[in-house]
Amino acid sequence: MKAKEVALIGLFVALTAIGAQIRIPLGPVPFTMQVFFVILAGLILGARLGFISIALYDLLGALGLPVFAGMKGGLAVVIGPTGGYILAFPIASGIAGLGRGRLRVLTAYLGLAVIYFLGWAWLSRFLGPEKALKLGVLPFIAPDLAKVALALVVARRYERLKP
Repeated sequence: MKAKEVALIGLFVALTAIGAQIRIPLGPVPFTMQVFFVILAGLILGARLGFISIALYDLLGALGLPVFAGMKGGLAVVIGPTGGYILAFPIASGIAGLGRGRLRVLTAYLGLAVIYFLGWAWLSRFLGPEKALKLGVLPFIAPDLAKVALALVVARRYERLKP
């Protein structure tokens, strides 16, 4: 791995941790900026490095570093109600990084769909499927669609600046 790639991985670990702290509590799942940085990592770093960066974020959080929403960390958070979303993040970043050209839009939103599906499935174990959908997915659709759109714009601008 090149030094620039390592630096970008570290940058996205840090940005995702910061994004987790930008939050509005809405119930069992807070509104944060994590989704924006998870998708952006895939779009900018590509599938492999995007996956690695967000998997590293998850690992640091699971080991107890306070990188998750509300300055929380530890395995209890990962196996708790929001664990499905956290575990879906690296997969979503990897999927977002698969697309090139016009396919980037599709893969970015497919990454978001993976976050919703795995997050909802995990949260359903705690709340039941209907309540998990009502509290863990539906309130987030419009803001998350906007976050993915913004990530696509930022990634496009980044690509134009790249030498």
